[in-house]
Amino acid sequence: MDLSAEEVFMGGSNESELDDNYTVRHLNVTEELPIKYAQPLYGYVMPFLLVVTIIANTLIVVVLSKRHMRTPTNVVLMAMALSDMFTLLFPAPWLFYMYTFGNHYKPLSPPSACYAWYAMNEVIPALFHTASIWFTLALAVQRYIYVCHAPVARTWCTMSRVKKCIGWITVLAILSQATRFADRNYVSVDFKWRGETVQGCSMEYSYLVTHIIPIDTYYVTYFGFRVIFVHMLPCISLVLLNVLLFRAMRVAQQKRERLFKENRKSECKRLRDSNCTTLMLIVVVTVFLLVEIPLAVVTVLHIVSSGVTEILNYEVVNGLILFINFFIIVSYPINFAIYCGMSRQFRETFKELFIRGTGSSAIGGTTAAERTNTGIAASRRGGSRKNGSTSKYSLVNGPKTACTNETVL
Repeated sequence: MDLSAEEVFMGGSNESELDDNYTVRHLNVTEELPIKYAQPLYGYVMPFLLVVTIIANTLIVVVLSKRHMRTPTNVVLMAMALSDMFTLLFPAPWLFYMYTFGNHYKPLSPPSACYAWYAMNEVIPALFHTASIWFTLALAVQRYIYVCHAPVARTWCTMSRVKKCIGWITVLAILSQATRFADRNYVSVDFKWRGETVQGCSMEYSYLVTHIIPIDTYYVTYFGFRVIFVHMLPCISLVLLNVLLFRAMRVAQQKRERLFKENRKSECKRLRDSNCTTLMLIVVVTVFLLVEIPLAVVTVLHIVSSGVTEILNYEVVNGLILFINFFIIVSYPINFAIYCGMSRQFRETFKELFIRGTGSSAIGGTTAAERTNTGIAASRRGGSRKNGSTSKYSLVNGPKTACTNETVL
């Protein structure tokens, strides 16, 4: 959904004859993607994925927005969930109309509908997907600071700074796509279709790219920016941060083993929780990289093929980008499964909200009854006064929780 099938992959329009001497180019959705793959994937599988993504990401937002779950890390995770959901939500009506209901072969009109198709299917999804990429990078940087530079985290990873970072990322993502809203117009044209004269749309470049900015300069700048700042740099940075976090996690694991031998159980458990959180975020970033790196590679190859020497068969590339975008969409609800599988606190809060039917959950994801049953409350009764002045939030892991082998967000 990042790359315009019309502009980048040489599809999206078709030529029809109005009379014997005049040929009209009009918007033709069937020409954008290989229809034999696009219709089953976007028309039949996509509605199911849309429902699953909306439910999963809404649940993520609801759970992470609970008061005891509000930490800098969780705020970024919420922003990612919303961005991913909107990336799919905006093009969904058009995907239903074109592919599920089988209208992809029909001429689209009036021009306002053609522009809505373009904006909702290409520009707005690219905007939210760009924001999601940068949110993921912010999450990895934040975790790296927590793990490798904990004293700095007290200053740089505060809630207010994280919210400002999310705000700036959103603004920059909007600006990165702002010109795309104004680089073309659609006009009404008449042409012959199946033996009849019908009305459709023809795309014309706007004044912006015909008089203000040369069209070649405009598209080279736009796609060059995306290659560098939306695909290559974030992906390379995330790979490096994942490696550094994994190394730090191994060092922390060795330290934990030493603490365990020294019978320093409290420090040992805190380190274990920190490691589990780091592992969960590494998994989230890895899933992201698995689907984003192929898109980055295709984008780079397109720039080379368009600006240097033609090396791509765009019929093949159209099919490839279709499957890449599809697997990006498939990855959206996976984070919910990761949080449920690797975070005890997320799972317990989810149970309190939706399964047990109570609106409140104890700090740390365990109820008072559970703490009593496991003996935790009794074992800590003697130390409650000593620790009474400490914050219920830990610097690295957010809310303090009972001892567990699982991740604490």
